[in-house]
Amino acid sequence: NIFPILQNPAAFEDLISIMVEEIKSKSQLPDVIVGLDARGFLFGPIVALRLGVAFVPIRKAGKLPGKVEKITYELEYGKDTLEIEANAIQPNQKVIVIDDLIAVGGTAGAACKLIQKLSATVLQCIAVIELVALKGRDKIDAPVFSVIQY
Repeated sequence: NIFPILQNPAAFEDLISIMVEEIKSKSQLPDVIVGLDARGFLFGPIVALRLGVAFVPIRKAGKLPGKVEKITYELEYGKDTLEIEANAIQPNQKVIVIDDLIAVGGTAGAACKLIQKLSATVLQCIAVIELVALKGRDKIDAPVFSVIQY
């Protein structure tokens, strides 16, 4: 549960600062921050604003207007589909994906594939919490940073 962090302004500020500093510590800075539906929307826009870069949402199917690119992926209990607006990320742009949780890695892994389908590069996936025993990072085709490992 990440909501207690949001209820504590000092903790929320620290969390955002940790994410921003992690990104700034790398040799390449992103052009775009992608937030995953829906809790990635809580962190992604703030991080993007701090870095002075664009924010782009990746959403569940049927939520975005206009032309979209999509990917369907396997869940432990079925299938799901993610979508991104077709022109939201340009070829060769560098992207960081942000979400609240990495568990089995299906959503973040699918998001990386969707971004790569647009000919962009995923520099890193960042999560607030990672459930390490589930080995979700193994399904993600990018370096992973998590603030809390459980």
